[in-house]
Amino acid sequence: MTQRIIPAIMSGGAGTRLWPASTGDKPKQFHALGGPNSLFQDTIYRVVAAKGTIEFGAPIVLCNHRHAVLVEAELAAAGVAPAAIVLEPAPRNTAAVAVIAAAVAGEIDLDALVLLLPADHLVADTPAFHAAIARGAPFARERIVTFGVTPSRAATGYGYIRVGAELGDGVFAIDSFREKPSEAVAAQYLADGGYAWNAGIFLFHPRTLLEEFDASADIRGGALSALARANRNGARIALDAEMFSQVRSSPLDIAVMEKTARAAVVPCDIGWADVGSWDEIWRLSAKDAAGNAVHGPVTALDAANNLLRSEGVKICVAGVSDLIVVATPDAIIIVPRDRAQDVKELRDLAEKS
Repeated sequence: MTQRIIPAIMSGGAGTRLWPASTGDKPKQFHALGGPNSLFQDTIYRVVAAKGTIEFGAPIVLCNHRHAVLVEAELAAAGVAPAAIVLEPAPRNTAAVAVIAAAVAGEIDLDALVLLLPADHLVADTPAFHAAIARGAPFARERIVTFGVTPSRAATGYGYIRVGAELGDGVFAIDSFREKPSEAVAAQYLADGGYAWNAGIFLFHPRTLLEEFDASADIRGGALSALARANRNGARIALDAEMFSQVRSSPLDIAVMEKTARAAVVPCDIGWADVGSWDEIWRLSAKDAAGNAVHGPVTALDAANNLLRSEGVKICVAGVSDLIVVATPDAIIIVPRDRAQDVKELRDLAEKS
């Protein structure tokens, strides 16, 4: 039997650590950072076709109201008609978004499952991703299933899941969620085994998710009220600004997943990455013989292990290593790669000056 799944794509991220390319008007998911397509388009392509026991329906996209035209253009370029485009008047994190996704999917098909996934991740192995979804689908009617990526290194930028007892067919209970660790703790996780990166991707039946929001009933109530008062125009659903602005901001992990007894995890190796910093872009990019990741007009002399990315002006470097150099029409940044997390603070300072 084929299980119908409605993708719900979260496109509300700001991508502040990828400034100056990622901006409020055009955040990182609308940029080609992992290949020829934007991250958003790659996410769409990932959930439009599947073989075997799962079948994807038309997607729901949940995005900042400022990006409605961008989203519509990206969908048109991908040749995909959405089931709905939900416009958020203000960011309220993933818990409120999950409530809205469940409710809108329930309007579309009461029997379908919902796959809630970010628009700004990379997945190199789509068939393996589909296989993981197919393993989780039989459990997702009564549980909230998340996907735990097999760690390839002691990453400190991701949360971790400690895998519990097997429930069946490669699906496990969750022992605990762990916040982003120090390098030493991350290395210990790898040595111990039984840990997975928390990819922030969820598979569930709308009824199950909304029931488990009893643990955060205020978020559920506020989000549903904002949806009930939404302005609907074609595929667009503009949430009521007054109601949605009052919803408590919380990640789904904290609001529900760390509290529920109905969580499960599917460990998987799908070539996943959360493109959250320029250093991560460097790590994932093709490099020249000196270890430089180059994009756009660049000249490099005796330079090694740099990210050199230009969207116009020519970058010329000599005798430097382990730097991030990004040039756009609005700004140029030069940052050591090991301080990539400081780009957000740098952006904040630049906007004040």
